[in-house]
Amino acid sequence: MAQRGHGLERRTKPVVGKTGRGLASGRCGEAPSPELICGLEQFNRREFYACHETLEELWLREADPVRYLYQGILQIGVGYHHLLGSNYRGAVNLLRRGLKRLEPFEPRCLGVEVAELRQSSAAVLADLTARGNLEGIDASRIPRVGYTADVQS
Repeated sequence: MAQRGHGLERRTKPVVGKTGRGLASGRCGEAPSPELICGLEQFNRREFYACHETLEELWLREADPVRYLYQGILQIGVGYHHLLGSNYRGAVNLLRRGLKRLEPFEPRCLGVEVAELRQSSAAVLADLTARGNLEGIDASRIPRVGYTADVQS
């Protein structure tokens, strides 16, 4: 696997191309899988590299548009990985991509509180872009991903 500049590895191509990108999923009312919960807990512990690995595996295997939920959370996590690593451009770019990817899944999907994650991450992104750099950014503003393990349809 080729090493990328931000320390994360690129994997093989996903199961499908961009099919379903920008569309909501009919599976949003389902409970989150144990693998998704693992990735969310890794995000919440700020283990963004491990979160990336976990969610990328889900994203690559999934054919349903819900795959873009996984990708959006993954991208936001990588954005925070860049923020903590003092990479302004990487943080801004990945937060933007992740926010866009998650939009169709608001307010929640697979038990994940998508609207809350988008709102808090958009506030961090707005602060970053207003400053134009990472100086004075408070890392304690990195949100946790809210979720419910038992979703009732």
